[in-house]
Amino acid sequence: MSRTGDVLRLPILYIGLALARFGLIDRQRAVETADLAWPRIVTGVARMSKNAADVAMVGAVLGADAIAGVGVAGPFWGLAFAIGGGVAGGTIALVSQRYGANAYEELGLAVRSSVLLVVVISLPVTAAFWFFPRGLVTLINSNPAQIEFGATYLKVVGLGIPFAGLNLVGSRVLVGADDAYTAMQVRAGGAFVNIALNAIFIFALGWGVAGAAMGTVLSNVFAVTAFAIGISRGSAPAFGDFPVEVDPWGTYADPSTLKDLVRIGTPVGARNLVWTVAEFPMLAILGTYRDGTLAAFVVARRIWGIMNTPGWGFGLASSSLTGQALGKGKEALAEAYGRDIIRFSVATYAVSALIAAVFAEPLVGLFINPDSPPATEPIAVNLIYAACAAMLFRGISGSSIGPLDASGDTRVPFLSQLLGMFGGSIPLAYVGSVTALGIWAIYLAFMAETLIPAAINYWRFNSGKWKEISREIRPEESGASPVD
Repeated sequence: MSRTGDVLRLPILYIGLALARFGLIDRQRAVETADLAWPRIVTGVARMSKNAADVAMVGAVLGADAIAGVGVAGPFWGLAFAIGGGVAGGTIALVSQRYGANAYEELGLAVRSSVLLVVVISLPVTAAFWFFPRGLVTLINSNPAQIEFGATYLKVVGLGIPFAGLNLVGSRVLVGADDAYTAMQVRAGGAFVNIALNAIFIFALGWGVAGAAMGTVLSNVFAVTAFAIGISRGSAPAFGDFPVEVDPWGTYADPSTLKDLVRIGTPVGARNLVWTVAEFPMLAILGTYRDGTLAAFVVARRIWGIMNTPGWGFGLASSSLTGQALGKGKEALAEAYGRDIIRFSVATYAVSALIAAVFAEPLVGLFINPDSPPATEPIAVNLIYAACAAMLFRGISGSSIGPLDASGDTRVPFLSQLLGMFGGSIPLAYVGSVTALGIWAIYLAFMAETLIPAAINYWRFNSGKWKEISREIRPEESGASPVD
């Protein structure tokens, strides 16, 4: 591993080793988890920083209306991750178990079928965004300036939806095959390309929000190209060897594999879609609050995204490690990985929340220009403080999902997210808009968004039902007993 890799890995590893020293987790599992999690966390930081840079650059040039416009278009772009993330959720479940059982032919079918499914599902969405951007944005916003910015951004960024979905699938293939490092290199590389292109398009060429959108599209094209070359050839220039090599000319429309992907991935996509769909009423409600609240929320959510990156690593590490153990029939080991990773995740989230709380004011200052409404900055800072408290529950929720996803038990996490957003977060935000509770309701909404899923997902993990469900999708070649 490179010296740079050590620098990025060590803070995560030290947290795990500290927990192991106190007997809270197994030392070897801490090392394995850190090795898989840190590249994905770095990827998350890079990509969420890219999203934050979009807003910061646009805000610096065009002000609060442009920030709000990009924010309003954000939920539509989130459909890319609902679609791609759903298919990719099925991909990592199938790939990790087949990789653990050395069933490489079935692994290839899973990869090719995932590619086909992403493309078929995403192209109609791209067409809708290209032809009807203004009508879609108008559904959740009535401010003419914000609508103009949002529609311009949405029309262009929609071209990247198929590539964003394929990007997610490529990443999950590598993580499921025990290689989060190469996936990090590709996706983080795409994020840095995005930031560089944004600087050129927004500042040098003056393309504004369209430039931010075009940077997002081209960066996803870059990442997908790297994944396609690497997975089909077993290696890619600048990224080195890949852990799997899949024949691109094999069968794509394998009915059995597609059926498993749809069955596993639909609840995962629905779970991601809950988050995305919930933003529509949330943004509409926030538009009725005092000036500056909507822009402050958009800023806080971008910073929240960076704070949430430990979940990227621990959730996928848990899926991969528990999935591989399940593929070998070692259910007790799979549960041990799951419990240790939950504790590891919560501790890391606590560190992330503490850092964000200390630097909340300067972080918000990066996004707000002098022409923004005066209330924008203090509201955003307070939202970050609320997010810091909520993040501790996010650590439980996200890492509890890993074993469930790996086993194919994806329905309960979907329902927990649905209840957290539509049974807690959004109703609270609405109550604040019509009562004296006001902005405090948004702080409470942050808590409800994470507390409810954390309780439900941990309950499901603790029940052990997911181990039984995993037996339905284990590869035939494993030859393993259902228990240790």
